[in-house]
Amino acid sequence: MDLNFNKNEDHNKLLVSSLRHKLAKVYLGGGEKRIAKLHAKGKLTARERIDYLLDTDTKSIEIGAFAGEDMYQEHGGCPSGGVVVKIGYISGKQCIVVANDATVKAGAWFPITGKKNLRAQEIAIENRLPIIYLVDSAGVYLPMQDEIFPDKEHFGRIFRNNAVMSSMGIIQISAVMGSCVAGGAYLPIMSDEAMIVDKTASIFLAGSYLVKAAIGETIDNETLGGATTHCEISGVTDYKAIDDKDALDKIKNLMSKIGDFDKAGFNRVSPKKPLKDPKEIYGILPKARHEQYDMMEIIHRMVDDSDFEEYKAGYGQTIITGYARIDGWAVGIVANQRKIVKTKKGEMQFGGVIYSDSADKATRFIANCNQKKIPLVFLQDVTGFMVGSKSEHGGIIKDGAKMVNAVSNSVVPKFTVVVGNSYGAGNYAMCGKAYDPRLICAWPSAELAVMGGAQAAKVLLQIETASLKKKGEELSPEDEKALFDKIKARYDKQISPYYAAARIWTDAIIDPMETRNWISMGIEAANHAPIEKPFNLGVIQV
Repeated sequence: MDLNFNKNEDHNKLLVSSLRHKLAKVYLGGGEKRIAKLHAKGKLTARERIDYLLDTDTKSIEIGAFAGEDMYQEHGGCPSGGVVVKIGYISGKQCIVVANDATVKAGAWFPITGKKNLRAQEIAIENRLPIIYLVDSAGVYLPMQDEIFPDKEHFGRIFRNNAVMSSMGIIQISAVMGSCVAGGAYLPIMSDEAMIVDKTASIFLAGSYLVKAAIGETIDNETLGGATTHCEISGVTDYKAIDDKDALDKIKNLMSKIGDFDKAGFNRVSPKKPLKDPKEIYGILPKARHEQYDMMEIIHRMVDDSDFEEYKAGYGQTIITGYARIDGWAVGIVANQRKIVKTKKGEMQFGGVIYSDSADKATRFIANCNQKKIPLVFLQDVTGFMVGSKSEHGGIIKDGAKMVNAVSNSVVPKFTVVVGNSYGAGNYAMCGKAYDPRLICAWPSAELAVMGGAQAAKVLLQIETASLKKKGEELSPEDEKALFDKIKARYDKQISPYYAAARIWTDAIIDPMETRNWISMGIEAANHAPIEKPFNLGVIQV
C-alpha cells in the first residue's frame, strides 16, 4: 500500500469514528436524566422498546437517526426528530417500526418529526411492509404548530396515510405506551389492531385540564382515557397490556400468525462475500473530494465474489454500468467514474462529470434493468453535467433529459448511495431524493449541494463585490479574502452529509462497511411489492 492509500485510510476511518460518536449522542435522546425518569415510571425508552420487539441476532437498519440534528436549538433541540424508526424483523417478518421518544419534549411533534413519520409511512407504502407504531407522544409541539399542523405534508397526512395503507392491505399495529392525545389519538385507532398499557398509557382527544376548561367536567386522565376505559367501556382499543414488555409480546404474537406476502420476484442466490477486502475502500476513497480515483475498485469491494459484468465498457466511460450481486440479490449498478478517461477519439473526459455519451449509456442500461426486473443501485460521486459550447452543441441537455426521464419512470426499486459529491443536476440524474429511491444513504465522505463550497463561494463573492461596486465601494484584498472565507464556511456547513441527514434528504449516514446490508435489506423489503405497471419512458428527444 502506498502513502496516499494510508492517508486516505486514516482520514476515512476518522470520519467513521466521528460518525459513531455522533450516533452515540443521538441514541441518548433527551439525555440520561430523562431516561432515568422514564425508567422510574416502569417504562422503556423508544430504543429499548424496539430492541425488545425485534428478533434477536437479526439485522436491522435505522432510518433518520440524524433527523433534526442541530435544528430547533432555541427550543432545546430535537434529537433524532423525537422518533425512532427502524426496519427489522418481528417473528421472522420484515417490518418497519416507528416509536415516539418520550425523552424528547414528551414525544411532541416538531416539523421534522412529521417529515420523518411520513418517510416511514412512505417506505411502508412503497414496499407493502407491515408497520408497527409504538405511541408515546404529547402531540403537536405547540410553539411551532404553524409548521406542523395544516399543510399537505404535515401532521394530518399521517392519518390520511393510515387510511390509504389500510385500503392497500398493509398491516398496521399500534401499541399505546404513554400519552396519545388530540389528533394523534386517531393514529392507533386507524390501525388494524391497537393495544394499550394499563396505568401508564392514555388516549383522549382532550385531557382532564382541557375538559374542565371546555365543559366544566372534573375527571382524572385514567378514568377519561386509560386502558380500562378503552378496553372495557369505549371499545377503542383491542388489547390491554400490563406493562411495556407485555404489549410488545402481544405484537410479536400477532406478527407470528400473519400469512405470507406476494413477492415481486427479484432474483436471489446464495450470498457470497466480496473477494477483495471491503475495508480497503477506506484507502481507495480520497481524502480530498476533487481527487481522482477508480470507482471500479469500490464496486469490486461491494459486490458478491467481486464479480461485475460491465455494460458498454468502452463507451460513455464517466459512468460505469453493469450487473452484479449484492448479498445474493441481482442488481444493476450505475456509478460515476471518478478517474480521467480517454475516449477512442483521443479526447479526455473528467471523472465525476456526466457527458452526453455517459447519459445515453445510462439511459439504455436503466431501461434494460427495467425490462429484466433487476433492482438498480446508484453510486453517486458526481459534479454535474459537462458544460461548454461543445457539449451544448452536442445536445447535453437532451441526453441528460433522457437519463432523468429513465430514472423518473423506472418501475424497479432504486437504491442510492452518496459516496462522494452529489452536485447540481448530477444529483437528479443519479437518483437523488427527489427521484424516489426506496432507500438513500450517504457515506461520511458525502457532500450534497448545487456545487462545491469553493466554487459556490467564488460565485457568491463575485455577486457581492459587483453589488458593492455599484454602490461605489471597493473591497481590499484582505477584506475580499475574509468575505470569501466567511461565505465558504457557511456553504461548507450546508454541504455536510449531517446537514442533509438532519433534513431527511438522505435516510442515513452509514459506515461504508454497512452498505451491503442496507441494499440487501432494501431489496428484501421491495420484494414485498410486486411491480404493477410497465416501464415507459414517455416522450423524449432522440
